[in-house]
Parts: sequence; structure tokens; C-alpha cells
Amino acid sequence: MEKVFISGNEAVAVGTKLSRPHVISAYPITPQTIVVERLSEMVEEGSIKAEFMHVESEHSALSAAMGASAIGARTFTASSSQGLLYMAECMHYASGGRFPIVMMNANRSVALPWSIYGDQRDSLSLLDSGWLQVYVEDAQESLDMVIQSYAIAEHPDVLTPIMLNLDGFVLTHTYEEVEVPQQEAVDAFLPPYKTTNKFDLENPTNMCFSSSPADNMAFKYQQHKAALDAVKVIKEVNENFATQFHRDYGGLIQAYRCEDAEVVLIALGSVCGTCRTVVDALRQQGQKVGLLKIRFMRPFPEKEILEVLKDVKAVGVIDKDISFGYEGTVYTNVNSALAKGGQDIQSLNFIAGLGGRDISKEDIQGMFEKLQEVPGTKVEKHVHFINVGVEIDA
Repeated sequence: MEKVFISGNEAVAVGTKLSRPHVISAYPITPQTIVVERLSEMVEEGSIKAEFMHVESEHSALSAAMGASAIGARTFTASSSQGLLYMAECMHYASGGRFPIVMMNANRSVALPWSIYGDQRDSLSLLDSGWLQVYVEDAQESLDMVIQSYAIAEHPDVLTPIMLNLDGFVLTHTYEEVEVPQQEAVDAFLPPYKTTNKFDLENPTNMCFSSSPADNMAFKYQQHKAALDAVKVIKEVNENFATQFHRDYGGLIQAYRCEDAEVVLIALGSVCGTCRTVVDALRQQGQKVGLLKIRFMRPFPEKEILEVLKDVKAVGVIDKDISFGYEGTVYTNVNSALAKGGQDIQSLNFIAGLGGRDISKEDIQGMFEKLQEVPGTKVEKHVHFINVGVEIDA
């Protein structure tokens, strides 16, 4: 095991190298660019034996990855923001074709106003594209989850593409100490990709076809079942990874100091580190607060969330996203889980960090203060914009 000082982007590149992809299709876009730059250097120097395809657009990058996957190759690509949205058409093709592509997305705001800074509106707007989605907190988790993502996506019960989301700049460009596993250990954990879902001259098959209304729904049901089956696979892959590399990410979620918590804040990605610091500080003051980190938005960890929140009096959800005219997307998903589980818990939605705006410890402490006022009261306003300077009724 080697320790290196690298950024989140470079950690993704190293994790990709260790996963031994056959084809890397690349179109650079800020703040993802460093990933494909580093991979191009690795291919040039020969440390990765792969085809590096520098294409003319994000649409072509995913199209090329899909074509390579269709012949049984392990593929990687990356994107961000407007580029990810440009890929949207191909994303449905890739998931419908059951191609286990791994794609890194550097979470970045979408226009207009134009911004290169990070929020999660790009990826969360594509939750219905049929891809699995995982959100990571730091550079170490970024590297490790590239490797795990291939093991999950390529599992025969899953065969579904996966999007690995890193917060733009806050994570992609921040340098941290990262442990890099030995290639031999990764090879033992992640064997060469083998699949029957490919073009084969010896065993011809029909792929990427049209279907009639009589058959189409059956294919969509199979996609849905594969995403549900991924729940078990994600947990198994995490357990195997923890056994071999001694880093346990908990599977679909990570709960922090929630065992006796009266109020819990839910978040995705890098802001979870700041939330933990605030939770520790408030715990020292005797306040029963906790953090629930959602790692996978698809498949959604409904049962896991219900178990963590079963004795909680109030829950808040931080959304670096907004479905204009309603509420944050993560909040909608959490409330759906609570309603289906019959758990009558008061909830608040905190819209924060849009366009890369900083979410401070003071902001998070303020969220906990609002949550502690909720139990026993009738909530009139569920959606709160943090540090926007404008109040709305919602």
C-alpha cells in the first residue's frame, strides 16, 4: 500500500488505472478535465494498456464507451454539468443496452447563469436515466469507489452503468493523502470483465434493438429489477472490499452518531465532512444530533433510511439542487421513503450550495437549530434557502 498526495480528480484517474480499462473515451470539461488528462498521460507512458479516444463531444464520448462495451470491453468516461446533460440521450441507450460503463461526473452547476462551480443539479436531474448513482465524500472514497463501481456494474445480476459523482472543485481539486492499493490486490478483487452481453461472431445476438409495445415494458421491468438487485451486490462488494483493503464505506448509506439522535441531517457528498464536525461540536454541548450520509441515490436506500430514522423526532435534508417550483430532489426521495414506511417524522428541506456557494459550519449549525424547533409544532414552511438573501413561502 502506497500513500500519495493527490486531488480527487487524480484519485479517480489512479482508481481507473488500477481497474485496467480497455477503452477510455474522453472529452474534457471543467472541473473534470484533470481526470482524462492524467489518464491520457498514463496511456502514453504505457502504465495503462488501453485505447484512449479523444472525441469531439460529450455525446460522442458516451457513444464510444457504449460501442466499446458492446464488444465486451471494460470502459471509462467522464463528464460534468452541460456536458453530462449533452450525454443524456446516450445515457438511456447505455442503461437500456445493459452496458456496465463507469463514468465519473464532476458535479457542477448548470446554466444559466453560467457557472463552473459545484452543485448537484446536473446528476440529480438524471436520476431517471437508468444509471446507478453514487456520491463520494473525499479523494480516498473516490479512488476506492472507481474499483467498487466496476465490480458492481459488471455483476451479472446488475449489468447497469454507474455514475460516480464528485463535488466540483471542493473535491475534484482538493489535495489529500490517499492510500493506493497494490495492483495485484486490485486484480484479485476485480477480475477481468467477462460477459455474454456483447457482439460475438461465434454466438450471434441481437443488441440495441427496437421493440413493440407488447415487449417494451418487460425490458424496462428487467432494468428496474437489476437496479433493485444492485442493493445486495453493493453491500457484498463493500464487505469484500473492506475485508481486503480495510476501508468500510457502509454500502448504500453511512450513519454517524444516529443511534440516540433526536434530530438528523441528511446530505450527499463532500459537505458530509463539515456536517460531522458540527455534529461532534453539538454533541459536546449535550445535543442529540446525527448525520445520515446517502451514498447511493440509485438504487435508493429506502429500507436503510427508515431503519436509521425510526426513533428520530425531526429530519433535515440538505439539497445542492432544486426542482424549481417545488423542493429539492433528495428531499422528495426521503419524504417518499418516510411516507411509504409509515413514519410520521417532521422534515425540513435546506437548499444550499447552489452555484458553488459555500456551506459553512455556521450554516449547518443553523439547520440543526431549526430542526430542534420542529418537534411538537406545526411546520408552516418546509423549504428553506440558505444564505440566499431572499425569503420565499414554500
